[in-house]
Amino acid sequence: MPSIALDGIETRYEVQGDGPPLLMFSPGGFDATLDKWTTLGVYGKTKMLGPLTQHFRCILFDRRETGQSGGRLERITWAHYAAQGKALLDHLGIERAHLMGGCMGCAPVAAFAVAHPQATLSMVLYWPVGGARYRLQGQQRFAQHLAFVQEQGLAAVLDLARSNHKSFGEDPRAGPWVSVLRRDAAFAEQFLALDVERYKLIVTGTQRALLDRDTAPGAEPEELMLLDIPALVVPGRDASHATSAARYLEECLPRSEYWDMPPAGQTDSTAPERLLQFLASKQGST
Repeated sequence: MPSIALDGIETRYEVQGDGPPLLMFSPGGFDATLDKWTTLGVYGKTKMLGPLTQHFRCILFDRRETGQSGGRLERITWAHYAAQGKALLDHLGIERAHLMGGCMGCAPVAAFAVAHPQATLSMVLYWPVGGARYRLQGQQRFAQHLAFVQEQGLAAVLDLARSNHKSFGEDPRAGPWVSVLRRDAAFAEQFLALDVERYKLIVTGTQRALLDRDTAPGAEPEELMLLDIPALVVPGRDASHATSAARYLEECLPRSEYWDMPPAGQTDSTAPERLLQFLASKQGST
């Protein structure tokens, strides 16, 4: 599987299918690897990737700090995730693409569209994360990691990362850089050399940037309201994917379509058809 250094961060990616480009920001929270489009929850159940690759050039990638992609010890915002996707399009020589995000991947799609509206043909926002419970759960994960760092130090974080294969979501003590610590010795060395107080500021700043509201994160509502980009919003309904977050995006995006289908009705016979119907109708949209 190919990889490319994008702004100094190694990015694993895969291109499947042929046709108009569809840049896909993976679901999976803080473990957003490209395989989640076929293995995780609703995405595996609906088998949406196969039909999409029959009509589109699907560009999948491990988000930075996950899977086989690298990372950087810096305060991470949604704009950083969006920049990775834009750099991948530039590497592939693609000027404009449809965007699709699942779960936490919806937030960088929104950030991408705000930063690069001319490069965005349309947006699919499938089960956007959001809601008060999502924020509280996320903040708790960061708090657990910071407490572990305070009590045990950075060397203990590295030892924990190397002792198992759990993600940040599965064991918050290991922190949001756990996958990079596990596989990149040079990164691990930089991590150990970092001043612990400086590291705590980076973590706190990242948490504040990513978990700053009780609805769908990624962009300010005023920014979304200015977007002249077609969007399909598909709601989830659980603690991490509040239906209110999907309704918020519907409200803020002027050209949004809301698929008012409960999760139980989102199946392998309905979901791919709805996605393809939307995307096909937006060919050449501006």
